[in-house]
Amino acid sequence: MTLQTLLSCCGAVVAGIGSWSLAEYLLHRFLGHDKRTWPNPFATEHIRHHSQGDYFAPSYKKALAAVAALALVLPAAMAIAGSGLGALYASSFVAMYLTYEWLHRRAHTQAGLGAYGRFLRRHHFHHHFGNPKSNHGVTSPLWDWLFGTLEPANRVRVPHKLAMAWLLDPTTGEVRSQFLDHYELVRKRTD
Repeated sequence: MTLQTLLSCCGAVVAGIGSWSLAEYLLHRFLGHDKRTWPNPFATEHIRHHSQGDYFAPSYKKALAAVAALALVLPAAMAIAGSGLGALYASSFVAMYLTYEWLHRRAHTQAGLGAYGRFLRRHHFHHHFGNPKSNHGVTSPLWDWLFGTLEPANRVRVPHKLAMAWLLDPTTGEVRSQFLDHYELVRKRTD
């Protein structure tokens, strides 16, 4: 393999990952949160996800979305970049989509590992519980920053009824001590 071929392959992979990242932002912002595009299948699932924090669309729907993305992206990529680089671009795009799905589910179901995991959760949960018009990028804040929708997520106020299991101490029902700097529970008043 020549250096030129290696660089071309790396470029196709980076372009596929970057394209998914942009698509993730645009789909989330405009199909999930822009009422002008409603109703649409994505919005239906997304609204349910926001109202029931532990709801995710069934895996078969995610698999169908991956197949549809591949069917749409692969022919165009191959026509533009040739069969090898086009296939590499398309497979990187779909692989990043699947990575996004995994990271998104993990953010809701597991405590964050490392600085990125902790940042991703605060960034995403600010979107869920603070301002749904901000922080549309789940895996990266890049597009939010570029398009002016990035908001800092220093302390996230989580409604008690939507609190993630990893956030709560099972004995007290309160925020676990290791998360107190960044999260607080909000309970509805029952007067």
